[in-house]
Amino acid sequence: MNQKLRDYIDELYAEGRAFDGAEPDWSLRRRNIDPSVGEFLWIFLRALRSRSVVEIGTSNGYSTIWIADAVHLNGGRVTSVDYDQQWLDQGKANLAKAGLIESVDLKCVDGGALLSGLPDESIDFLFLDAERSDYVGWWPQPKRVLRSGGVIVVDNSLSHPLEIANLYDQIRADGCFSSTVVAVGKGELVAVKE
Repeated sequence: MNQKLRDYIDELYAEGRAFDGAEPDWSLRRRNIDPSVGEFLWIFLRALRSRSVVEIGTSNGYSTIWIADAVHLNGGRVTSVDYDQQWLDQGKANLAKAGLIESVDLKCVDGGALLSGLPDESIDFLFLDAERSDYVGWWPQPKRVLRSGGVIVVDNSLSHPLEIANLYDQIRADGCFSSTVVAVGKGELVAVKE
């Protein structure tokens, strides 16, 4: 990531933290990933040379910028979805300021509906950062849409382990994944499709 973009994303993160600190309604907060998670995703996506990426949970586009920069450098595209059009509008504005809007398809749709409509083995990388209670109901769509060697990363795996537990159990029971939880940020569940 170039320094100009890093400066912008650092400002966006600080602004999001200030906003969340002043907003009493949890559902209206931006709830951005930690910068360490952004760096982790960026390096991971670059190392894997991921070109087809889906992010579920756009919010104001902070994580999308990290993902889109890496995927853009790989010559790919990101599809980022959120159920709230206001979040997507903020995300679109922030992606435009970051110079990455051309690398991202933003969609106002339920994450499970998006996954159900994707072709088999069509994506390299899936990042889940939305309503954790929904993830279990989406299975087996994440498995179906990932290519062999594709990766699922789930945010908040250490901060909200009980909300991730059923999905983690599904992934481990499936037999087609190798998985672990990485202690970065609020914890990232990482599963690789064999």
